Amino acid sequence: MFNKRKEKWLITCITEHKENVYRIAFSYVKNKEDALDIVQESIYKSLCNVETIRNQESVKSWFYRVVVNTSLDFIRKHKKEIITEDEKLELHIEGAPDHYENMDLVKTLDELPSKYRTVIILRFFEDMKIEEVADVLEVNVNTVKTRLYQALKLIRSSDFIQHYGEE
Repeated sequence: MFNKRKEKWLITCITEHKENVYRIAFSYVKNKEDALDIVQESIYKSLCNVETIRNQESVKSWFYRVVVNTSLDFIRKHKKEIITEDEKLELHIEGAPDHYENMDLVKTLDELPSKYRTVIILRFFEDMKIEEVADVLEVNVNTVKTRLYQALKLIRSSDFIQHYGEE
């Protein structure tokens, strides 16, 4: 009976935040199908572990944590694949849409260590408060502030831009 209530809380959370969790997954894998797989696996994992939800107020941060961890697991399992020359040519064929928007930002985020990237994504792209980010990541609020500060400092640093901004 109690798990049915928790399951209802979770389903409500999934329904209300489906676009956000998809965006989080996509920000890690940059691929629609993989992001959908991550969301689906996150929902499955969440439903299997619904009894671990403490209260209704913690459902959102708990589910976001599942999505972030599932995204990181996916990345570890599927290291970046190298694009073949044929795939590069397909990007340049006539009529192919351009994909330049925010490429520097995307590249910079991709190159950040995951602990920094996650904080940046949750804080600025998902517009979460520092306390919510701390709940999702299960870390102290001061840890989130420190990681956020370090991530922004790293992004601004010329060493990072020189090291990761040019190939």
